[in-house]
Amino acid sequence: MTGRAVFIFVWLLLSAVSARADAAFDRWLQSVWPDAQALGVSRATFDAAVRGLEPDYSLPDLAIPGKPEKQPQQPEFVQTPTQYLREAAFQAFTSRGKELAAQYRDTLARIEREIGVPGNILLAIWARESGFSREFRGQDAIRVLATQAYLGKRKDFFRNEFLHALKILQDGVPRADMRSSWGGAMGLTQFLPSEFYKYAVDFDGNGRVDIWRSVPDALASAAKQLVGKGWRTGEPWAIEVHAPANADCSIGVPEVIKPVREWVRLGFVPAYGRKLSSAELALDASLLQPEGSYGPSFLAPKNYFVLKDYNFSDLYVLFVGHLSDRIAGGKPFETPWSKNAQLKTTQVETMQQRLAALGLYKDKIDGKAGMLTRAALGAYQKKNGLKVDCWPTAAVLEHMRR
Repeated sequence: MTGRAVFIFVWLLLSAVSARADAAFDRWLQSVWPDAQALGVSRATFDAAVRGLEPDYSLPDLAIPGKPEKQPQQPEFVQTPTQYLREAAFQAFTSRGKELAAQYRDTLARIEREIGVPGNILLAIWARESGFSREFRGQDAIRVLATQAYLGKRKDFFRNEFLHALKILQDGVPRADMRSSWGGAMGLTQFLPSEFYKYAVDFDGNGRVDIWRSVPDALASAAKQLVGKGWRTGEPWAIEVHAPANADCSIGVPEVIKPVREWVRLGFVPAYGRKLSSAELALDASLLQPEGSYGPSFLAPKNYFVLKDYNFSDLYVLFVGHLSDRIAGGKPFETPWSKNAQLKTTQVETMQQRLAALGLYKDKIDGKAGMLTRAALGAYQKKNGLKVDCWPTAAVLEHMRR
């Protein structure tokens, strides 16, 4: 067989495989139709949305047989605090945030008055989600959500989001506006389609909900979402503190809750000598040490975990919360972040598996060194006579492998 003949044979073989894959995807799309119809999507809207639609195999977090998994590379999950919480970024966003706070003063005041979320928090979310952009430029949300629903690791979750995205089309939003992240979130403050129907609001009074271009709509919708997740009006998102030398980083989990006044009695001193009000001292809070025993420490009340429900990353919440403080005139973190290295996702997964096998870790194996992973690591260090710093390092991982 000549080289040209081999090339043609391989091309035909790959084309046949692709055709079979596309046919399976088409069958899956048609299986969605009854549920889309039940949600109020017309046949015309459905057919227009799925006509010529193909899976996007470049997306992360897919489970494709025979192919290595592509991990999401969200900065908040792969960067160290030093990398993610850069002072230069805070200075730039603070300057622009203050300008926007003045520009939208009346809108932000009305949102806080009617919904109960401070404007500086909403501006910080807008900054982190789309860089204060007036138009989020992402990928085709319909294709993203269909792909994740068909091939993703959370098929049921994304199937529901795909259905609601079709409903958004049915309700008149142009598909060209529906640009999303790899996970299907859309708009200036990043809404999943199902969340759009729970919380999105027409706040500028023009008769339509537009989280894609209307700043009042996007920010008010984000405020309603936070309230829906439990935001408490008038309470802080967190309080930076200096931890005492004998602080036990392994108790930094949401389940360990004490009144702020008790944490203060135990030696946790508010940063910058801040005098806490009686209301702040009465708040229930958990200990948060994002770098274990290194870097700043925080007391995290309810609103911290509301923001974490918006995006399940400590670094994300720290960025949004701290930027909101800076926009309101606050100072930089008093304790600097250290320059600790971050283990690779696969290494953290291995660590989580070892900790789970020992009964010290009961959360999901996801390669993310969050609060529960750090606390479990601290418990392991205590049990094995190691330095207790609750920070995942290659040395501790090597100890686990012995």
